[in-house]
Amino acid sequence: MAFVLGSGSPRRLELLKQIGLTPDAIRSPDIDEAPLPGELPRSYCSRIALEKLTSIEADTDCVVLCADTTVSVGRRILGKPSNRAEAETFLRLMSGRRHRVITAVAVRSGEKIWSKDVVSSVRMKVLSDREIESYLVLNDWQGKAGGYGIQGPASAFIPWIKGSFTGIVGLPLAETARLLETAGMKIWK
Repeated sequence: MAFVLGSGSPRRLELLKQIGLTPDAIRSPDIDEAPLPGELPRSYCSRIALEKLTSIEADTDCVVLCADTTVSVGRRILGKPSNRAEAETFLRLMSGRRHRVITAVAVRSGEKIWSKDVVSSVRMKVLSDREIESYLVLNDWQGKAGGYGIQGPASAFIPWIKGSFTGIVGLPLAETARLLETAGMKIWK
């Protein structure tokens, strides 16, 4: 059974290796990720993961995995910042507050689709101007929902989480393993 990862994220690839999986193919989905008017963060994240999944072409005997990670402050969706100024805006918004990190996972085998979303709460400490500037200079914010990655330098900003650490990174491994096993994949080869 061939395994296709529908994601260009190096973090997801590394997380899959932790459970003994290496995709046979990696295909990055090309979809419009703009939120719909009034769309709530959790619904948005689930919709995007499913749209990514249906956009990936694969043979019917393949298992395809796609995911989406979204950061939200209240009802506001913080996607991947388009530039440094937007990353700074996101960091200032989250500074000293709790926010949610939602990762939706979708798996397809033949005509069957399974999905799961995992919501984690994260508290970011109050950030000084120096900390924000020092972090932005690193460019670690690029390509990351909310403008930070908990597995990198920004881990120094996060004193508390409730939920799935791997979900915050971008792929909740316990739930992903369960979905892949349901689809017929053997985990821990």
